Amino acid sequence: MKQFVLLIIMMLSAAAFSQSKEFIIKGKIIDAATKQPLPYGTIALMSSSQKTKEVSADENGDYILKSSPGTYQLKIAFMSYKTVTTESFELNKDLVKNIALEENTNELKEVNIISEKSAVELKLDKKVFNVGKDILSRGGSASDILNNVPSVAVDMAGVISLRGNNSVTVLIDGKPSMLTANNGLSQIPAANIEKIEVITNPSAAYEAQGGAGIINIILKKNSMKGFNGSIQAGIGHPTNYNLNTNLSYKTSKINLFGNLGYREINFYSWNKQFQQNFNEGGNSVLNQYNNTDSSSNTANVYVGGDYYINDKSTLTGSYYYSKNIGREFTKYDYNYSNSMNMTDSIISRSENYKEPQIYNALELNYVKTFDKKDKKWTSSLQYVFWNDNENQYINEQKTYPEASPVSDLYTNDIESSKDIFIKSDFVNPINANSKIEMGIRSDLRAIRSDYYTILDGSILDKFTNKLSYDENLYSAYFQYSGKIKRFNYMAGLRSELSDIKISDINNTFNNSKNYINLFPTLHMVYNLTEKTDLQLSYSKRINRPRFWQLNPFAGLSDVRNMRVGNPDLNPMFTDSFEFTVLAKPGKFSINPALYYQHTTNFFEYIVERTSSDYFINTPVNLGTEDRYGAEFSSAYNPVSWLRLSLDFNYYSFKQEGSYKNVTYNVKDQTWFSGFRSVLKFPNIISADFNLKYRGKNQGVQTVTEAQYMANLGISKDFFGEKMSVTLNVNNLFDSQIRVRETNSESYFLKSEYKSQGRYINVNVVYRFNRKKTETDRLPEGM
Repeated sequence: MKQFVLLIIMMLSAAAFSQSKEFIIKGKIIDAATKQPLPYGTIALMSSSQKTKEVSADENGDYILKSSPGTYQLKIAFMSYKTVTTESFELNKDLVKNIALEENTNELKEVNIISEKSAVELKLDKKVFNVGKDILSRGGSASDILNNVPSVAVDMAGVISLRGNNSVTVLIDGKPSMLTANNGLSQIPAANIEKIEVITNPSAAYEAQGGAGIINIILKKNSMKGFNGSIQAGIGHPTNYNLNTNLSYKTSKINLFGNLGYREINFYSWNKQFQQNFNEGGNSVLNQYNNTDSSSNTANVYVGGDYYINDKSTLTGSYYYSKNIGREFTKYDYNYSNSMNMTDSIISRSENYKEPQIYNALELNYVKTFDKKDKKWTSSLQYVFWNDNENQYINEQKTYPEASPVSDLYTNDIESSKDIFIKSDFVNPINANSKIEMGIRSDLRAIRSDYYTILDGSILDKFTNKLSYDENLYSAYFQYSGKIKRFNYMAGLRSELSDIKISDINNTFNNSKNYINLFPTLHMVYNLTEKTDLQLSYSKRINRPRFWQLNPFAGLSDVRNMRVGNPDLNPMFTDSFEFTVLAKPGKFSINPALYYQHTTNFFEYIVERTSSDYFINTPVNLGTEDRYGAEFSSAYNPVSWLRLSLDFNYYSFKQEGSYKNVTYNVKDQTWFSGFRSVLKFPNIISADFNLKYRGKNQGVQTVTEAQYMANLGISKDFFGEKMSVTLNVNNLFDSQIRVRETNSESYFLKSEYKSQGRYINVNVVYRFNRKKTETDRLPEGM
């Protein structure tokens, strides 16, 4: 009897042990068409049609489940994709199950209505806006696309801001580029952009430059085998001609690619300025009117190839060349009045401006993968050399009360740069739930500027000089990321050594700044439910002055309103905190966020009046800035063919500091918002409409009035999606006018500036051996 009881106990113990043992199910969720990972999809483990466990995939689409032995199914769901339920399987050992999801497709009255991929993806350290199929992008530039991204704005001078803060770094495929400066993004066709990464709190893997964060422009790539390509041509009013050809040829060993493009644009702008001076001898008034005709011709060539050394090693080489010739003709009229409001004098001034720019980029990349999943080593070397030649031919004449002789002014500024970027990164997963990343980087830049001015045949020594600028940055980083059930985290530390020198040949200044800084980062995501993620992040940032903010030699287009650099400008540092929620209740996607930024050594442009009642804008270090903000982004898909989105951003700030014994203490709040609707009826028509509004904004000295703008796009496919025709109307209501006021005890300024009115584009894209969803191979580091 004792033996029988012992046998029963042993059998029960074995059964209990077998029930307590757990096996692992892991895998990756990917897009069935593009093979790209789908982050934060929901995976449910089902037993007898009842959900037993549920997890969310991580930012790379990877998931892991643990459960006791039994018969199960997996149910996988991701917004705008078909939900998949696997066949039943026995869990009696560790399993790997990779799942491919297809985009949700429904049939309605013989018309295919396709819902596109989620427009916004929240990753551990960034938000990704998928804009590759954006109708409004066709025929425009990268600047146009950025204006369609929530929280991002590009003003009429090409200055980019993020959440109202222009201390932002813009990268192309994760690399710095001179095309992101001086309105150079207008040279990049927007149709070539796959997505925009908005990184308000970058991880340690990214450079620390940019107090507001980083905007990373990801260009399209092509991975199709065989020979294929596309041709795009467009015409617009005002003049906007573009032609772009992409070709590629791929085998199992090589992938050759090339791009040839040309664009010509013309536009008209005007500026009105009212200036009142309060002097001891009485008030004086200046009414100023500027009218500008501008044109730009850009040609670019890109060639390169991938060589697949073996199944784990790829070597890529490429060369990019771009030539742009910009021209402007500006007419200035200055009407001076005395304290009796009587015309005192009239001055007429005209300027012919020409600037050829040539940009070259050579790049070599090496990528090595390993047998261990997600283990990867990447290295890149980029050499960029560019130059531009700015020429100004200026005539000025006093026409009232008496005509004076015409004064001739010529200025020439030859700028050139040689830049070397070296980068190497290594990623090594420790286990299924954790990994380490580390890397080193060097950014070496040497800019030379040779500036001289001739007035009526004589050289002006005051505006003739040669400037040297050297910026050498050396950095290294390490970060660790892990996952504990529904909690994801990533902690990193970056170190950057800055060695910056600026000097001129006349020895009026010779500044050298050398400093090393540590930049900690922390990102945490908690998957609260299958439809809700919470994110908390922190990063320390730096905003080094750019070359043009240091260069004291300004152009002389309008000597009465000059903008000059400050060679003694110091960098500012920002501590940035952010709390974000991404919720997907039903057909909604809601993304609210709260953020706070504290900046020290804050710098801003200060307007100073000279003894001649002229004005000079100069950046100076003031003190501190505190910025508090709330952001709300949402999308709603009531039906599969309609997407509605709304974003809203409110922030307040406080700026304190002093300059030349003047104390500045500014508090203000403002907001901006955008609405967008997208309708997609494939084989019939697609339409896109957006409206953006920016509220009134107070700066240290200047108030900018509210602005709004609307765009409309319509697209139609032909010949089984081999050809697409698109009509865009940008600045639909001709509303883009910037109004600013500066008020002080000694003067009052009010200006109105309009850079471009309503413009209409028609674009045609034809593809051969390529489907609409398959994209081009374009430069990876322009």
